[in-house]
Amino acid sequence: MRPRDMIKKLFTVDLYIKVRKNRFEAKNLSSSGSWETIQSEHPFTTERLLVGTFSAAESALTKLIKSVTPRSFFKKSPQIIIQPMELLDGGLSEVEERIFKELALGSGAFKVILHTGSELTDSEAMQLIRSASMSTGQF
Repeated sequence: MRPRDMIKKLFTVDLYIKVRKNRFEAKNLSSSGSWETIQSEHPFTTERLLVGTFSAAESALTKLIKSVTPRSFFKKSPQIIIQPMELLDGGLSEVEERIFKELALGSGAFKVILHTGSELTDSEAMQLIRSASMSTGQF
């Protein structure tokens, strides 16, 4: 393992998050974990927007990220792929794209990749994170 990869493993965790009406699903790609789901205590989806109530969504996502991120001596910062799964008719507006990115950043992510295509396999998700890291010069 390259020193750069060892450092990355110490300080980061790669997460794949799917957003559905009033719930999030997350998988820790770094540890090949299983999917975990959280239903928001307070609805965040509105009739037109998948995330219409930002504070409720951010609270639920923060709880989910904590539950899928292993505790360690070093606080690990998540690199997140976030994928809206519903209410995508006609694509996302710039405002909706910003909502998803800010939602992940506000929940503790240091890097966010918004994905709007088909569901990814674990290896496709890891490749997307690697390619995004290389293009920005991080790790």
